[in-house]
Amino acid sequence: VNVDYNFLLEQCEQLDRFRRKSKNLYQTVRALFFLYSIHRFHLKHKISKAELIPYEGYKALLARDFDGAIEHFLSVHSTNPSEAISSALASAYVKLGFQTLADQVKISVKNHPGNSWMFLMNQAVDHPKSMHHQLLDGIILRESTPVRMDLSHCGWSDIFFLGMDFPEAARVLNISIDLAVRGRHNFPTPPIDSYIRVIDEPVLILTSIDLKATVTLKFISEVFNFAKDYLGLLRAGIIASGIVPFGLEDSHSPLSELFDTLIGPGKGLELTTRVNDIPKGSRLAVSTNLLSSIIALGMRATGQTRSLSGELTEEERRLVAGR
Repeated sequence: VNVDYNFLLEQCEQLDRFRRKSKNLYQTVRALFFLYSIHRFHLKHKISKAELIPYEGYKALLARDFDGAIEHFLSVHSTNPSEAISSALASAYVKLGFQTLADQVKISVKNHPGNSWMFLMNQAVDHPKSMHHQLLDGIILRESTPVRMDLSHCGWSDIFFLGMDFPEAARVLNISIDLAVRGRHNFPTPPIDSYIRVIDEPVLILTSIDLKATVTLKFISEVFNFAKDYLGLLRAGIIASGIVPFGLEDSHSPLSELFDTLIGPGKGLELTTRVNDIPKGSRLAVSTNLLSSIIALGMRATGQTRSLSGELTEEERRLVAGR
């Protein structure tokens, strides 16, 4: 699209002012993503000269101080725009957009009844939960979960930040379904399985059978490194279930300190997941339901549910959904 360069600059300035003063989460995030798109795909192609980006902005970006990075980059962009500065701004804007969503998730989870303890805990040795005695005796706990089909196909308008800012549009008709492959299975079964067991080593082993990926974690900080590999969803489930609570995000302690209290000296955990015969992009909310499966599994394993097996109560289901 052939859009005037000065017009794009003006739009960027207006969008940046708007996102700073907006009280609407949805509009703020949309403005950040528009700014990302303009700088990444439109504006930088209209600037031919190459320039260096300010070092302080680069340091702020690495430290996840995205607001600070944007200020540094804009101070240069306002007087000396370049392809490099637009590229840096695009990176900062999109990361700030996702960080804004993540911050709202934390607020929503923290405010849900039954979750506040996970944010108040900041010492690994203070974990208030304990592993269920049957797992200490050697059983492997399994959680089988269906997937979601949206019969109304309303574009997932019930997603949290859309639903909060525009609740009258959050109208979907969902059903939980089991699946079977004709000619291979005798009857439909839940297509998502999660397993957890206690192991004789103070580490956390995460394995996805369908992704053919596995990792061994030794430090609490590694659990919060979601972008490290393809197992970010398993990491999120471990955190949201309360096994490694949100309050420990800044901890650099070894997992052994946490597991000594939660499980017992010298013990660890192995989490394994498997999604059966569902291709990527199936529109069956596989990731959401896999996360729910891991959360429910972790809650059962640490005594946060009334029963180790069987259906969750309505209150427990709401707690899983709230996390």
